[in-house]
This record gives sequence, C-alpha cells and structure tokens, in this order.
Amino acid sequence: MNKIFTRDLKNISTNWAAAIIIGGLILLPSLYAWLNIAAMWDPYSHTNQIPVGLVNEDKGAIVRDKHIDAGKELVNELNGNKDLDWHFTNRKKAMKELRNGDYFAVIIVPENFSESLGTVISDHPKKAKVEYYVNEKVNSISPKITQKGASMIVEQVSSKFIGTVNGVIFELFNEIGIELQKDLPDIKQFEQYVFTLEEDLPEINKLINNSLQDASSAEEMIDKAQGMIPEARQLTSDGLETINKTSAFLSDAENRLQEMAPKINADIQKIQKVASDINEFLGKVQGKEIDLSKGDQINNQLQSQLTEALGTLDTIQAVLTEAKGLNNAPKNQDIDQNEGESQNNIPQIDLTQIDQAIEKTSQLKSDLQQVQNKASEINGVLEEKKKEFNETIGSLQQLAGDTSVKIDAFAKEYKENVEPTVMNEISKAQKTLSSAREMLTEIQVSLPEVEKILHRTDKNLSKGKDALEYAHGEFPYVNEKVRELADKIRKLQGEANLNDIIQLLLNDPTAERSFFEEPVQLNENKIFPIKNYGTGMTPFYTVLSIWVGALLLISLLSTDLRNHEDFTGRQIYFGRLFTFLSIGFLQTLIVVCGDLFILGVPVRHPFWMILFGLFISLVFVLIVYTLVSVFGNIGKALAIVMLVLQIAGSGGTYPVVLLPEFFQVISPLLPFTYSVDLMREAIGGIVWQSVTKDLIALALFGLAALLFGTFLKEPVNRRTKAFLAKSKEVDILH
Repeated sequence: MNKIFTRDLKNISTNWAAAIIIGGLILLPSLYAWLNIAAMWDPYSHTNQIPVGLVNEDKGAIVRDKHIDAGKELVNELNGNKDLDWHFTNRKKAMKELRNGDYFAVIIVPENFSESLGTVISDHPKKAKVEYYVNEKVNSISPKITQKGASMIVEQVSSKFIGTVNGVIFELFNEIGIELQKDLPDIKQFEQYVFTLEEDLPEINKLINNSLQDASSAEEMIDKAQGMIPEARQLTSDGLETINKTSAFLSDAENRLQEMAPKINADIQKIQKVASDINEFLGKVQGKEIDLSKGDQINNQLQSQLTEALGTLDTIQAVLTEAKGLNNAPKNQDIDQNEGESQNNIPQIDLTQIDQAIEKTSQLKSDLQQVQNKASEINGVLEEKKKEFNETIGSLQQLAGDTSVKIDAFAKEYKENVEPTVMNEISKAQKTLSSAREMLTEIQVSLPEVEKILHRTDKNLSKGKDALEYAHGEFPYVNEKVRELADKIRKLQGEANLNDIIQLLLNDPTAERSFFEEPVQLNENKIFPIKNYGTGMTPFYTVLSIWVGALLLISLLSTDLRNHEDFTGRQIYFGRLFTFLSIGFLQTLIVVCGDLFILGVPVRHPFWMILFGLFISLVFVLIVYTLVSVFGNIGKALAIVMLVLQIAGSGGTYPVVLLPEFFQVISPLLPFTYSVDLMREAIGGIVWQSVTKDLIALALFGLAALLFGTFLKEPVNRRTKAFLAKSKEVDILH
C-alpha cells in the first residue's frame, strides 16, 4: 500500500503534465465554491435595483367634511423608500413595461382607494384593495421580493390607517376620561339618585294613584264650577238689581224720615204741652175749693186733654212704626229664591233706637191711660167726699207729673239719639250697598275670565289626568327598568372601579396612536448570528465543492493500477485511496482557507471548520472512491446520482420540512445532511451535542464505505471483469 502511494507521489512530482492536472484538480473545487458564495454574498441588499411600477389612480374622498387622499400620501411615503426601485407612472405604461420584463411587478392604487378607507365610519365598511401584477417569467426569486414590497405597502397603509383611527379613538377616549373625571361627583350623585328612586318606587306608585284620584275629583269640581257659572251670573245680576232697589228705597226712606222728623218733633212738643197743661190744671184744681157740682166739667176737661195726648202718642207711634217698616220694605213677594239668597247678604239698618222709642211711646200711652182712668174716678169721689177728692187729685197730679217727666225724657231721647241714630244707620247702609254694588259689578265683569280660566283649567286638568293615566300605565315598565338599572350599577360597582376606568381612558393619544401603528415590535435575538446570505450558503457550497472535488478525482484519476499483478485488490484499494485522500485534503484546505481569507466569510470557529472540512473530505473521498473502485464506471454514475439527491434533499438551501415527502424520507440517509450541519456549527457557533451526532453519522458512512471496499472489491471486480473489458472495446468509454 505504501509502495503504491509513494509511486503515485513520485509520478506526479516528476511528470509536469501530471502535476498541472493534479494542480487543476486541487484548485477547481474551490472555484466552484467561491464563485457561488460570492454571487450569493448579499443579494437582498440590492433589492433597491429591482424595478417596480407604482400607479396611483386614487381620486381622494371627502370624509366628515375633510378631504383625504391616501394614494397621494402613499406615493409621498414611497418616494423616500429605498427597498425597491419604485417607478411612478400610469397604468398603460406600467403594464407595457411589465410585459416587456422592464418591470418585475406593478402595483396599482385604484381610484376608490381613499373612498373605501373612509367607509370605516359607515354602517357598511368596505375594505380598500390594491392591485398587484407580477411577471413571474423574469425570475423565480423576484416575484417573492416584489410581493414582499406589495405586502409592505399594504402593511404600511394599514399601519397608518390603524394608527390614525386609533389616534382619533384614543383622543376621544381621553376627552371622555376627562369629562368622566369632571362629572364623577354627578355620576355618584346619579347612582345615589337611582338607588333612592328604587327605594321610593312604591311611594311614587302610591302618589300616582292618589294624584289620579285627586285629578278625577278636581275634574268633577271644575265641571260643577263650570255648571254654576250661569247661576253665578244670574245671582250677580239679581244681586245688583236688589241692591239698586234697596239703595233707591233707602233714599226714599231717608227722605221720608226727614219729612216725618218735623211732625214727630211737633207731636212730641204737643204732647209735652198737653202733659204740662194737665199738670197745671191739676195744680189749680188742688189749690181751690172745689165745687162738687162741677166734677163732670173737670173730668171732661181732663179726659179731653188726655185723649188728645193719647192720640198724639198714637200718631208718634204710628210714624215710628212706619219708619221701622222702611227697613223691611224691599222684601216683597216678587223676589224669587235666588234673590232671597242675595237679599240675605244686603246690609240691614240698625233700628234699635226706633224700637226703644216705640216701646217708650207704648209705656207713655199706658201711663196716660192710667191717668185717664184715674181721672174718671173724680166724679165718684166728688160725690162721696171732698177729702178723698183732694187725695185723688194729688195722686193724679203725681201720676201726671211722672208722665210729664217721662214725656220730656222721651222727647230728649228722640232728639238726641233716635233720630240721629236712624239717619246714621241709613247712611251706613247706603255706603255698604255702594261697596256691595262695586263688588258685584267686579264679579260680574270677571265672570267671563273666570269661565275661561275654568275652561283652560279643565283642559289642562284633562291633559294632566291623561298624563297621570299614562304614567300609571307605564309605571310597571319604569319600575322594572329602574330596578334593572340599579342592579346593573351595583354589578358594575362590584366588577369595576369607576376611577380605574377613568385612569384607563386618560391616556396620551400620540403614544397610543404610535402603539397601534406598530402594536408588536419584533425583538430579534440572534442566538447564532449569520452576517449575510453568502455566509449562510457557505456550508452548503463548501460541502458541495468537496464532493465535486471527489468527483473530479474519479473522473481524471484511475482507481486501478495498469500493472497490478504484483498487488492484491485490497492493496490496490488502500494504496490508491491514500493518493485520493491526499489530493482531497488539499482541495478541502484550499476551499476552506479561501472561504476564510479570500472571501472573508465570518466564522465563529475557523479551526474547527478546517478540521470538520478535512473529516468531511475523508468521508466523501472514501464513499466516491469506493464506489468507483468497486463498480468502475457504474460507481461514477452512482456518485453523480448521490450528488443530485444530496443537493435536493440535504436541506442545504431550504429546510427539509419544506421539501417533498420523498426528500424528507431520504434526507437522514444522505452524508450531505450531516456535513452541511457540521459546517454550520463551525460557522455559526458550536453545539457539541449536534456536532457529536453529525460526526458519528459521517463516521458511520465512512466506515461503511471502507468496509465495503475492503471486503467486496475483489469479489465484485472478478464478477464485473468481463463487463469492464467489453466496455473498453468501445473508444468512447474511459
């Protein structure tokens, strides 16, 4: 084995042509890796060179008396956006450039864009739409990038819109919070009012029922009062008529009394004179010797004077009685019942003095009649004896004197009291009648207004009664709702504190708007940071170049010896294997060192990357070399098939979970899967648990290849010798 390896090294070093070919074999795999890594170094940093057309057809809209133009604002925003190469144009030109491949995509803002956004405040909000056109024929990746740009526009508009709407909402919330804070005492008072109202509901119901009854009673009273208006009008008319009659009668009575006053005075003087004459006569008779034969003459003279005095008293009494009768004169038979009621209200003249005067005249008459009776005894006494005559005359004189005194007193009483009092009472009655007339006239004038007031009151009372009946009918509903409201307030008080709600509403609208424009911020924490896309693809292309290097070796170098009679198949296998491994290691060292120092790939563990690369090269060369050494050209084909399967199924570019099921199944059976993971550990950061797993898997692949070549090379070669010899008869086969 050593002899074969030493001879190979000598042949390469002494043959310049072989040395050039081997040198090319060593360098070519690195070029494959470096060029691909460099090409993919950071493609997403150049998306600003992807041309995308933007067409703004938005006409704007009027929302709440304010003009908005979301399309124009979007254009203004994108003017400063460098994520893509934005071209602001019209629809016709944009679609033409898109079909020609000059634009990768076209985004069109329709004419109703702002109008649709404005419907958010209507009962039927309508989502705004943006038209997106993409030419997928141009490139397979660019549609994804341009779609990201379109999504960015939608997200940007949505963010702005949500921020604006929520800004307005939170400004309103803030205002509501301030108002609630200001009105908190009133709210507390309202809560207390509701609870008080709830407690007073039974009393309110009782009050409504009582008021309804009172309204019915009042309505009846108003109706009755309205019915009495005509009667009142008639009563006032009759009262005025009666007052007028009474007033006229009092005037007549006053005139009559004034006319009778001189006569009464004359009669009183006359009776005073008669009394005086009787006294004078009796005095004369008593002092003289009386001729008893002249008793008739004396008696007749006394009787004549007494009769004249009694007549005068009768006249005075008749006049006084007539004066007294004047007070009752208006109460005649033609006054009906209503007038009688009115008449009872007419003031009466106080004629007590007249009654007393009449009583005194009656007493005077009685006294004079006694005198007259006493005088009639004179004849009898004269016939009997003189002594008794003198006694009778004395007694008569005494009685006449007393009567004369009473007459004088009556005359004085009449002059000083009776006549002035009667005249004063008549004057007072006339004044009272005048006041009564004014009052009745005022009542009569106000009766139409009273009638109107009663009518209006009746109308209002009817409305009030209707309202009370409505309130009575609605009270059960109100009662239920008030109790529900009170229960809800109690429940709300138990579930939430109004002060907490106010504090929640009080906010900074600007900060809240900013929050809703971007409610969630991505706090990116890179556990194993990869600087760029090229760095991320370095593991795959490095591993791929190592496999490609192995394929180049089997394509240009032979796994067998031309003169191998001196060596066994196993010796040839191991001897030539060392040559392949040596060249493979050199290929890997150049690839990995070029990644580190030429491309400047940022690697966390460069030392381990070199070691892992050499180990991967060992395994790959073992696999590829064994396949070709055992199966010949068929082995080369198998190595290429494995390459194709591993490019697709190893997860070097896309995660295995995104691949079709077939590739997900074969992925654990492919050396690439573990090799790429191993290189990623060295570049991004080592997790030794993963590294150990990958190393074991690769070691198993290498061990399997080594055992396969060690024990199966000779048996398989003997069976395929005739097949290989036959294939070499054709010039086109290697």
